[in-house]
Amino acid sequence: MFNFSYDKKVLYIIIGILVLISLTSLMTNPDSLFSILLGIPGVLIAITFHEFAHGIVAYKLGDNTAKMEGRLSLNPFAHLDPIGTLMLVFVGIGWGKPVHVNPSNYTRKISMEKGEAIVSAAGPLMNILLAFVFGIIYCVILKFAGLEFLNSTVGFVIMLMIQSTIVTNVGLGVFNLIPLPPLDGSKIIMPFLPYKAKEWFVNNERIFYLVFIVLWISGLAGRIISPAIVWLANGIMSICSFIL
Repeated sequence: MFNFSYDKKVLYIIIGILVLISLTSLMTNPDSLFSILLGIPGVLIAITFHEFAHGIVAYKLGDNTAKMEGRLSLNPFAHLDPIGTLMLVFVGIGWGKPVHVNPSNYTRKISMEKGEAIVSAAGPLMNILLAFVFGIIYCVILKFAGLEFLNSTVGFVIMLMIQSTIVTNVGLGVFNLIPLPPLDGSKIIMPFLPYKAKEWFVNNERIFYLVFIVLWISGLAGRIISPAIVWLANGIMSICSFIL
């Protein structure tokens, strides 16, 4: 997922400003606070499984770095980055504690580059899979729980939490597929690029990183991927409804 290695002080100042703006907005809009509270379980699930997927796939490919660091766990505290989690909760875009991997340990059946691409893809794919799982759970409850439960306060809150979990996982998965450093998509596309394009991409990684920061801070990243998130979330729910 994220691996912030550039200009951390500047980034954290920007992040702090964004969180303060969000908190100020919450004080004037109680409904937003309610939405955030409902979304916390989805955030914990999305980040935990995303990072766990990176670690377990790297382990299956022969690298035990994540295992030695205690990252092959579904304990949220093993994967949560405090600032990244706050960002995901309050701003809608965030990250977990990066899973460290050593591509030189990967099985020689594939190249290190392909191994990195596979490990990077595991996180977003896990989020999409989770969205399907919770989509099925949502449809099962909707079909079999009965109107009494669905119209109750508990039922209403549970259904909203499941919806939030679906959207959070889809959003995190799609967001991380953007092919810009430090997102997973930047490594996923590497095996598909011609040699000169790879070299140019690596040599200009810092520029791409700054482009990403501009897109993120300006809100353009959210606007660009929002249609994809809505389309995929609706598609997942349609498939789950069809299955049941």
